[in-house]
Amino acid sequence: MKVLTTLKKNKEYRNVYSRGKSLTDRYLVVYFLDNNLEICRFGFTVSKKTGNAVVRNRVRRLLKEACRLNYNVFSGGFDLVFVARRSIVSLNYKQVEESLLKLVKKIYNR
Repeated sequence: MKVLTTLKKNKEYRNVYSRGKSLTDRYLVVYFLDNNLEICRFGFTVSKKTGNAVVRNRVRRLLKEACRLNYNVFSGGFDLVFVARRSIVSLNYKQVEESLLKLVKKIYNR
């Protein structure tokens, strides 16, 4: 099982938010910043506005699983922070995966 390397510290998240670029769609916002490493590091943010803890954790698990199963798509070294929007709550896994992959392909096609 592939384990994702995640951003842990608030400082790392702030760095990506302030110095990175962003792309959006209806369900997700992705902030990305070149990290000069060979691996991608991931961060996941789900606001309390999205729902209670059960809902937020479900959304976070869906995002993590989509990244884990499609890890081969993430080439090169980026710090990626995925921010879920409220509308993501009603989606199933396949729809979340499609939204995430669409944004990631835009990053690598720049």
